This record gives sequence, structure tokens and C-alpha cells, in this order.
Amino acid sequence: MPTLFDTNKAGDLALANRIVMAPLTRNRSPNAIPTDIAQIYYGQRASAGLLITEATAVSHQGQGYADVPGLYGSEQLDGWKKVTHAVHEKGGKIVVQLWHVGRVSHTRLQPDGGKPVAPSAITAKTKTVLIEDGVPTFVETSEPRALTSEEIPGIVHTFAAAARNAVETAGFDGVEIHGANGYLLDQFLKNGSNQRIDDYGGSIQNRARLLLEITRAVTDAVGGGRTGIRLSPVTPANDMHDTDPQPLFEYVIKQLATLNLAYVHIIEGATGGPREIDDRPFDYAALKAAYRKAGGKGAWMVNNGYDQALAEKAVADGADLVAFGKPYIANPDLVERLRVSAPLNIPDKATFYGGREKGYTDYPALSN
Repeated sequence: MPTLFDTNKAGDLALANRIVMAPLTRNRSPNAIPTDIAQIYYGQRASAGLLITEATAVSHQGQGYADVPGLYGSEQLDGWKKVTHAVHEKGGKIVVQLWHVGRVSHTRLQPDGGKPVAPSAITAKTKTVLIEDGVPTFVETSEPRALTSEEIPGIVHTFAAAARNAVETAGFDGVEIHGANGYLLDQFLKNGSNQRIDDYGGSIQNRARLLLEITRAVTDAVGGGRTGIRLSPVTPANDMHDTDPQPLFEYVIKQLATLNLAYVHIIEGATGGPREIDDRPFDYAALKAAYRKAGGKGAWMVNNGYDQALAEKAVADGADLVAFGKPYIANPDLVERLRVSAPLNIPDKATFYGGREKGYTDYPALSN
């Protein structure tokens, strides 16, 4: 019987167990540069089979929240190099999540105060985070402009360049493409946010084009065995909706199956919310079956609201990896706590975003 604590593989990555630290935005990187405390934070959690970093912008245009990290400047890469070194010293594996937020941004975060970009000029009914007098503050997103078709190859290039920088310069073991949660690639996928009439809009094939072009470019840059992708078929996060997600995501997953990815990371239900959404039914077993039938061999990673019992059932039912989010905020030694069925620390929601060590690196481990 497989367990959470078995060794496993995800493409080229040999993992110590099946437990994954999910990406968690923490807003502690002024000027988009990871700081000294990020080295401590990720190093503390290196016992996970795989660490996925907080979402990290592939370009200045891709930034959508204050004090989140980037991968497009030398100081940013130097900061990340120290993080990967800290994780590797403790025997861990770490990949960086490649992010372009698209319309989920604000003019104050964009180059020269410009409008955020999107598939279509439709404002997201959601909020982003600015730092006001040192305090994280939620504000409405700005009105976006639609990307021109001539700009799209540049977006593809920034993802490939960021992936190459991440692996070759910053020392990451791989990358995860963020195609979920209402950010740019998800915005192109779903017809609630994509109303284009060119080659990147309309049909399922056209709406999936950008995500697939980027994934091919990233795998060309760093190899499929070092590339994962995150998808969220039905989450309403960041004002997202598609009228018929099952055929859309089954088409996407069949195309991804040909790229020899390290893993596919699926958010089940509403991100950070219910695992089943009454008005948005989705068959995740059929999605996985479509991937395997099309030849996909990457590890299948499940995510959203998993506790130990649910995670153990998922592994018994065939999941290769289980991602834990909020439990990792307060439990740097989550693997050991799950192994011995120890109680979990409760995270302090007031310190989720912004700040320094408090609520970031000061949660006790069992050995403390």
C-alpha cells in the first residue's frame, strides 16, 4: 500500500516523500528581491518531498502584488540562489513557480504606471495588495488593456528566459508554470475573461494556444523532466469562469501529455475554499484518465484542503503527490508531524502577508 512517506519521482526529480509544499504568496520581497529570511523560511521546510516557491513574476509587467519576488533581474536571481543553496544543504528539492498575473494587477505595480495586460479589456472583480505606509492593503485591480497579437511572442519568451535563469543561474531543480487561479494563462483559457477573435480566442484550441506555446518553450529551455504545470479547472478565484470547463481542460491535458512533464498540479474545486462547487461540477478522475490515455507520464499532484486522512486516501487512490498549503505556513516540519500524527500549529492570519520574521520563520518545530 503506498503511503505519503514513500520516495517518489517527478520527471527528473527524485523526491524523498510524496508531500509537497504548495506555493504560498507571503509578500516579503521588497523590490521583488528574496531577502535573507526567505533562505531561513524555505530551509526550514526542506523536509518536504518538493518545495514549490511562492509565485514569482517572469517580468516587471507580470507583477501584480506588492513585495512579491521576480526572476528578471540579477539581484533577484542572486537572492534566489541563496534560497536554493539553503534548501539543497538540507537535502531538499525546490522548484520556482513562474507567474504572470495578467489583469490581476494595479497601475502602481506596472512599468511606467501602465495598464495591466489581459487577453481582453475586462476588469477583474477582485483585489490585489499594495503596501501603504508599510502596511499591506487590499485594493481593487486596475482596468487592463488587451494584449496585441504582436506582443504575445514576447510573453512566451519571458517565460522561457525566466525558466532558464531559474535553473541555470539561481540553482532551482525545476520550474512550475502557473496556469491557474485567474492569472494570465488561466485568463486566456477561460471564456469568461477571453473574448478575443484572433488565433488566441474563440475555440478551445485557440484559447489554449498561449498556455501550450509557453509550456513548449519552457520545456525546450529546461527540459520536460524539470517542468511542472498548475491548473485550476473550476476555481472562481480572481473572477474566473468558463461555460464548459470539462472539454476545455481535457483538451489541454491531452496536449500536455505529449511534453513529458515532471508533474501536473491540479487544484480541485475553489482555491482555498470548497473542494466541490455545486454550480461548477468537474470530473477530476476523467481528467487524469485523459492524461494517462494520451501518454502522460508525469506525476499527478492533487491540491486543495487536504488533511492527513484525505491525503492518505488520495495516495491510496492513485495520486502521486499531495500539496499542502496553509499547514506549511505554521508547520515547517509538517512531514514529521504527519509521520507521528502530532498536532499542528495554527497559523496567524494577521501575518500571512508582509512583514518580516513574525509569522514567517518563528513557528516552532516539534524539536523546539
